[in-house]
Amino acid sequence: MGFLLSKSMDANLKKQQEFMLHNSRLQMERQIVMQNQMRERQMAMQIAWSREFLKYFGTFFTVATVGLTIGAVKRKKPVLLGPIIPLGFILAYQMDSAYGTLIYRMRGEAESIMASEHDRLDLPLGTPTFDSIEKARRAKSNLTSFLEK
Repeated sequence: MGFLLSKSMDANLKKQQEFMLHNSRLQMERQIVMQNQMRERQMAMQIAWSREFLKYFGTFFTVATVGLTIGAVKRKKPVLLGPIIPLGFILAYQMDSAYGTLIYRMRGEAESIMASEHDRLDLPLGTPTFDSIEKARRAKSNLTSFLEK
């Protein structure tokens, strides 16, 4: 009798463990999908911001270029054309950021850093652990209780 009960309990325990494993795997997959969707949304917002900024900066660049060119011709001072060069570089960067291949080059560089220069990614004092977080939390709660006295 006890053997049959034990065998039944072992089977139930195994089923429960499999169910828990399946649930934890499903939860992790959902977390990964959610984090990826959040990352995609943030990147889309950043690209949209770059495109919006480009509209304003492009307008400023056009007005400044026309104004500086007219001023240089009227006053016969070619020095007034000087600011167009750095503004042109900024415009080119913004265009590359908004519509060009900058994001692909940055991704490639990031992959290269992760593959060959992984030591640059280490956090100061290493990765936080449960013990280090708990130690900081206790220190803060002791400080708070000390200040309240």
